[in-house]
Amino acid sequence: MRIAVISESFLPTVSGVTTSVCRVLEHLAAAGHEAMVIAPHGAPVEYAGFPVHTVSAVNYREFPVGMPSPQVQKLLADFRPDVLHAASPFLLGAQGISAANRLDIPSVAIFQTDVAGYAHRNHLGPATALAWRFVKWVHEGATRTLVPSSSSMAALLRLGVPRLAMWTRGVDLAGFHPNLKNDPAVAALRERIAPQHDAFTRNGAEPDVIVGYVGRMAPEKQVERLRALRGVPGIRLALVGDGPSVPSIRRALSGMPVTWLGRLSGRELAIAYASFDVFVHAGTEETFGQTLQEAHAAGLPVVAPHAGGPIDLVTHGVNGYLFRPDDDYDLRHWVYQLARDPMLRARMGEAGRRAVLGRSWPTVCAELVDYYEQAVDERLAVRAGTHIPPSMQR
Repeated sequence: MRIAVISESFLPTVSGVTTSVCRVLEHLAAAGHEAMVIAPHGAPVEYAGFPVHTVSAVNYREFPVGMPSPQVQKLLADFRPDVLHAASPFLLGAQGISAANRLDIPSVAIFQTDVAGYAHRNHLGPATALAWRFVKWVHEGATRTLVPSSSSMAALLRLGVPRLAMWTRGVDLAGFHPNLKNDPAVAALRERIAPQHDAFTRNGAEPDVIVGYVGRMAPEKQVERLRALRGVPGIRLALVGDGPSVPSIRRALSGMPVTWLGRLSGRELAIAYASFDVFVHAGTEETFGQTLQEAHAAGLPVVAPHAGGPIDLVTHGVNGYLFRPDDDYDLRHWVYQLARDPMLRARMGEAGRRAVLGRSWPTVCAELVDYYEQAVDERLAVRAGTHIPPSMQR
């Protein structure tokens, strides 16, 4: 199969969209498919053996935003793909879907970034409704839209977006693993985050519990809310990631025992997860929550808001806790419950690992290829004037 991938985010930018696209490309290469990528300017010239074509972009909050370009339709026409994969379509992806329709190429759109949620969070008023209309217009053009969570499914159904299906995300079950806790590098990192003898150490007490966060430091992640953990006895915060909100987060957490680990990837990221005792996420706008899956794969209990993607990933009281999104005290309460009970942390961490065992990247990417094939079959049926069963239209 020949697949054209058009992505709003790609390397060197690190994001959930980038990670997902890279894993998909690796799977396509391993399975012997042909592919090409269209991405914003600055991307590498190839990935996983596939060519990467770039278009002009403007920077917004440290992210390159691909701009519509006449090059997109020409690239698709020259490559003649069987299907277009539009990753988190916005301006660039919307143009790709429109061009694919003009060329009679079926498309699979991946809903991954809550553009309308951004407009609402920033109190843009009428722009929120406009954002939703834009989302609907983009996804109405796709042959199939794949959503990552039940909350996203409900939102797009309310919007009237047709032809929806659920597609989750994969996780590296080998890279993120509970056994890494025995690695000497983890012991060294834990000593760096929670030294046994310093101003915060409680005399004669058990070692401090490390509460970790991994993700972009941006307004939508709401990392500043971790100020609610100020004064919780026996915990240290460890933050992985960077972004435009670092100054405001530093101000919010001033005076708290915090270790800033910066942006990590690969083995260093896996070591960081393994050094945590509890994983916490405060943002309420996640359409999925990839870092929550990674934390579960590493055997960690997770505390996250009862909103968006985390609702599907965290079973309250089993592999973590879901706190009321508007209640910082509730966030504090559940972190405290885990911090004071090592047996509870161990039990929930094991449950989290079990919950993600069926979500390896090869498994979910194989499901994606099935959706590609369904989109091709649907387009062939339309061309032939064949009736499409309702199960294929929804």
